[in-house]
Amino acid sequence: MGYLEGINSPDDIKKLSYEELALLADEVRDFLINKISKTGGHLASNLGVVELTLALHKTFQTDFDQIVWDVGHQSYVHKIITGRKEQFETLRKLEGLAGFPKTCESNHDCFNTGHSSTSISAALGIARARDLKKENYSVVAVIGDGAMTGGMAYEALNDAGRSTTNFIVILNDNEMSIAQNVGAMSKYLSKLRTDPFYTKTKEDIDNFLNRMPNFSKKARRAISKLKGTVKYIFTPGVFFEQLGYKYYGPIEGHNIEEIGKALVAAKKIKGPVLVHVNTQKGKGYSFAEESPDRFHGIAPFEVETGETYGQSAPDYSEIFGNTMCALAASDERLVAISAAMAKGTGLFRFSNEFPNRFFDVGIAEQHAVTSAAGMAAKGLIPVVAIYSSFLQRAYDQIIHDVATQNLHVVFAIDRAGIVGEDGETHQGVFDLTYLSHIPNLKVMAPADYYELRQMLDYAVNGQKGPAAIRYPRGRGKECLGQRLPIEAGKGAVVKNGEKVCILAVGSMVETALQAAEILGRSNIDPQVVSARFVKPVDEELILNITEKFDYIITLEDNCRFGGFGSRVLEFVNRKGLKSNISIMGMPDEFIPHGSRAELLRKLGLDAEAIAAHIAGNIK
Repeated sequence: MGYLEGINSPDDIKKLSYEELALLADEVRDFLINKISKTGGHLASNLGVVELTLALHKTFQTDFDQIVWDVGHQSYVHKIITGRKEQFETLRKLEGLAGFPKTCESNHDCFNTGHSSTSISAALGIARARDLKKENYSVVAVIGDGAMTGGMAYEALNDAGRSTTNFIVILNDNEMSIAQNVGAMSKYLSKLRTDPFYTKTKEDIDNFLNRMPNFSKKARRAISKLKGTVKYIFTPGVFFEQLGYKYYGPIEGHNIEEIGKALVAAKKIKGPVLVHVNTQKGKGYSFAEESPDRFHGIAPFEVETGETYGQSAPDYSEIFGNTMCALAASDERLVAISAAMAKGTGLFRFSNEFPNRFFDVGIAEQHAVTSAAGMAAKGLIPVVAIYSSFLQRAYDQIIHDVATQNLHVVFAIDRAGIVGEDGETHQGVFDLTYLSHIPNLKVMAPADYYELRQMLDYAVNGQKGPAAIRYPRGRGKECLGQRLPIEAGKGAVVKNGEKVCILAVGSMVETALQAAEILGRSNIDPQVVSARFVKPVDEELILNITEKFDYIITLEDNCRFGGFGSRVLEFVNRKGLKSNISIMGMPDEFIPHGSRAELLRKLGLDAEAIAAHIAGNIK
């Protein structure tokens, strides 16, 4: 029997020696590979933090001490140890184990996370609450070097460094976020990772001073000054020390005993401490080691080959990327910006074909948008490709730096609508609402690949000023209806009908057509329209629809409040029109994890539920 079978709580970790924990680490990796190959999930990041997580649970009491996992996709090992091992068959499935920390799941999860660069701020807040309440527990933030490309991390580091608050920051340095890290900090940490000279010199000086307690104060000050000079010459660790942190590292991140000793020492330090741990993303599984970006978030796969199941087919991201390359070939002003997601957003090909016109700014969405504004102000046409839920982080920059100046910046918003298994923090169900009320900004949503290509061409070449195109994750259709060119603010009828009109947005057009097919079996023949534009809405089309149809239903994979349906209803009311309109969209709640199909069914937004809703409302 292996060690893992006997691990049911963190107390079981504390009973094992470091040698036994090293054997347990191998078993944990095998467990992760086996389970995630069936469920899909974040594999590479979790394989990289096995030893670090075991050391944390050896050192801290996580139902008392507070550990905040930045992003949280690397918390699978933590979940295995804290009594959730038997639930891994349900990982990221509807009503199953979440892929991120959830306080509702376990008292070992102290803070919900899902987006990058938040852990230091949250941990500092927890530590300050502890001090004000005169409590006594350790607070730890575990943050990856990829998350250190996000400005929020430095805001928190700066705030904490000037305080005397006791808390620990663990910098998990694996040279990766989702893709290869970029920027000066990445180079800075890489220098330390690959040059052990400073660490050895610093240790030698420390040991020398400790052996000479009777040294004169003047001599000790001189040697301490020399130690400071050595640090400035040879290490980026001084960056953190100058911010006010006691710095430990770099530490071998796959040596549990070495990590454990550093954590024990860090617990005794008064004030903020930073422990720098070097790990390898994907460690222990050759395919993940070779392609950690592909195994960052992976669908179910075959363990022996590392290949995912199912046939490969173009998806919206790939269609977007290919269209970008075609447009860039004929216009040197076109540039592309990614926030550490070149492959995820489909811009990898663009980055190879037009390297001088591609900018990966790291996990820094605010900077991505404002730097795009600067480019646009000087005559370039920047396309900023960011996932819907991540673009929320740059809301002020969209308004303040782009829209107020009416700059020609195009936002390509991937993963819009229901994303699925990553849950509440990743569902892209707010973008139509938070974008469509911004002056000057046009907002579009394609129903199929044809409309995506046309909209991107229109946004780049057919209009001036800011424009946003939001499209879903995964595969779509080549063409769902008429191949009508994109006209400013105009929708397109994709199916003619009578009595009922379904006015649908983006990916919901296909669902509307499926609902229409179901209704056809009951001799109900609805018209289906691809709205195309959420802002401006097609007022002429709405006027015609209200005159012709007894019942109108708007359909969107966005929250009902303030989205497309609200804009249609506002226009109808403003014009004093009398019409029977229903708005179908996301309820006023956060959408949990599960497959897209399961979630739409649960929310009453699948074809069957829509058809039933329409049939029940026709007199």
